[in-house]
Amino acid sequence: MTPGGAGVAQRHDQPTGGPAGLIGTGYELGGARGARSAVVDGPYGGDDGTHGPDDASRGRDGDGRRPLMTHGSAGDDGTGPGGDISTALAARTAEEVLAGYLHQQSADFLRSLRLHRESGSDAEGAGEAARQLRRAARRISATLHTFHPLTEEAWADQLRSELGWLSGTLAREQACAARRERLMAALQRLTGRGERPDRSDRSDRQSRPDRGKRGDRTTTSSATGPAASTAGTSTATSSTPAADPDDGALAAGAARAGALLDRQLTLARTRAHSAALQALGSSRFHAVADSVAVLASEAPLARTAAERSAGEALPPLAEQAHRQLAEAVAALPLSRAGYPYNAAALSADQRQDAPWHQVRMLVRLSRYAREVIAPEYADTRLAEAGRALEWHRDAAEAAAAAAAAARTPRIAPATAYALGVLHADQRHEVEAARFAFGRVWLPRTPERKS
Repeated sequence: MTPGGAGVAQRHDQPTGGPAGLIGTGYELGGARGARSAVVDGPYGGDDGTHGPDDASRGRDGDGRRPLMTHGSAGDDGTGPGGDISTALAARTAEEVLAGYLHQQSADFLRSLRLHRESGSDAEGAGEAARQLRRAARRISATLHTFHPLTEEAWADQLRSELGWLSGTLAREQACAARRERLMAALQRLTGRGERPDRSDRSDRQSRPDRGKRGDRTTTSSATGPAASTAGTSTATSSTPAADPDDGALAAGAARAGALLDRQLTLARTRAHSAALQALGSSRFHAVADSVAVLASEAPLARTAAERSAGEALPPLAEQAHRQLAEAVAALPLSRAGYPYNAAALSADQRQDAPWHQVRMLVRLSRYAREVIAPEYADTRLAEAGRALEWHRDAAEAAAAAAAAARTPRIAPATAYALGVLHADQRHEVEAARFAFGRVWLPRTPERKS
């Protein structure tokens, strides 16, 4: 049984309990269009998807996706959670459902903005407020994109563009901090700094009793002469593990590689912090805040939103978002990604990662659309898929940072070697995330009974 669970291949140097350690990759170009402009990026450190049991036992259609649950799970008689959703949507207009959701997210945006201003010198409080602000901005932007035919299009397009600018600007600082922490932890794990002191302490403890018995050592030496000395030397040599030359080269360059990455990422974080402060004090930001304040009290929706029932207008648009997600996933080579250690993701290629990033955006669009229609019935499968793809994004960007540091002029060969090992390690994590996503998305075939 592997550490990652039944049938899960896992690297020996990876921690358990997450997408890390699940290896699998591959790519083909493809994916639906428009997702990147619809969902602003973030949040670096995990989305707010709810954890829950795996839903592989629930119904799914042929391409591995599960359609929106707008009918009864036990039938179409209106019983079960699906029947409750259909009844609730039929009793309300599309304007009531959309306006209520947008009002809630706009209020969260304004509340987070107030907390950010009141945080002052509290960096932790300001960071949490910025995360909550981006969380609300993502949902507002995604809702305006998915249900675009029911909104005033010119106003919705302008607000989506401005929310994307704001959230992207605020996300850069936290992204640099998370990337630095990730790379420093990976360097420490790869060099085994936490294990070597334990081995030296253990060898010291084993040698102390022999040094303490001077009489025995003298007697043995005088009795056996040089032969005992030679035997003792050979015994000591055999008990000491031979050092791996690769480990020595990695340890020699790891310190300088860590210092170089720390310097570059700290500088990038400082610049991102200055850009965020400048953005929050600009007239452009105040215009965005004013638009969200208007949205908190009055949502500019089309006239058709007030004339159509929510059950008639909203589910088809949400299904369209989910269909785009299924088409983008179908373009991914999940059959190849299902094989551990296929090494196809070790080459850093922007064209290779782009389709997976696109799917991550579409996963969010689909999940947020479900929140609008049925906020009390979260799709845990989409949340798990989103977490795996966020892990994919973080690993890919960390690998790119290691590769950029390796291109620094006039660095020592040992430093370049350590950065190369670090880059390969993060690309292995990219494979792990792809393998984990495939296990979440694809339907599981039941095991045959012998």
